[in-house]
Amino acid sequence: MKKLVYVFLAVFLILALVACSEQTAETTPAEEGTVNEVKEEQTVITKESDWSYNDESGPEYWAELDPANLACVNGSEQSPVNIEFSQVKADKELEDIGIRYEPTAFSLVNNGHTVQANATTESSSLVVEGNEYKLAQFHFHTPSEHQFNGQNYDMELHLVHKNSNGDLAVLGLMIQEGRENDKLAAVWDVLPKEETEKAISVEEPIDLEALLPQDQTSFHYNGSLTTPPCTEEVKWIIFEQPIDMSKEQIQSFQQIFPDNHRPVQALNEREIFNH
Repeated sequence: MKKLVYVFLAVFLILALVACSEQTAETTPAEEGTVNEVKEEQTVITKESDWSYNDESGPEYWAELDPANLACVNGSEQSPVNIEFSQVKADKELEDIGIRYEPTAFSLVNNGHTVQANATTESSSLVVEGNEYKLAQFHFHTPSEHQFNGQNYDMELHLVHKNSNGDLAVLGLMIQEGRENDKLAAVWDVLPKEETEKAISVEEPIDLEALLPQDQTSFHYNGSLTTPPCTEEVKWIIFEQPIDMSKEQIQSFQQIFPDNHRPVQALNEREIFNH
């Protein structure tokens, strides 16, 4: 009788071991498959983080490409905006902006989104509400990103400044077709047509102060970067008077970037002041 019990126990143990082995063989591939799916998903996210101005990586989809870009859709103070002159409020208490520009050397890059000129020194600055912002770079968009009374200009120039706390202030200039702009001729002489790996030196220092319009009436509002990650708390100053560039200069840029503007965003509760 005891022998039968031992035989029964041995058979039971063998069957149990076989069942465990089969269960392990079924679950392992499933677990490996899950890991592979996660890796594939991470790879896709990395690839999709490359944003653009068109198709499925354009402005409408920026927030979906990278979690860091959520402000592009969730932000309440986004840029650019339409500046409706009839709704702009005069503010005599606004301090004059202090523009302290000196002829500055720049290097050019084509970053795949625009042509950007990086300042090689911190000799130029902007004073807004008593805070000094050093000029870091300037770049171009076509057509203009901001609108005046619902209308775009041919291009827009953004001069980007940063203070010691990392806060940003951007000076915007509308560009219209007119006379050749000799102040930017040195940039246009070496305008990079393809995305660059190394910066291109601009041979002559650029006199940005001479580039500014004579009438410096300006619009002021709180906004954001107009490119991902659409960071807010950016101080915007947009000159009302546009500057000129020749048809040939405008077309030279548009041949590189036919359209690199973000559409206007909702103003929401913000107010725009002029000074």
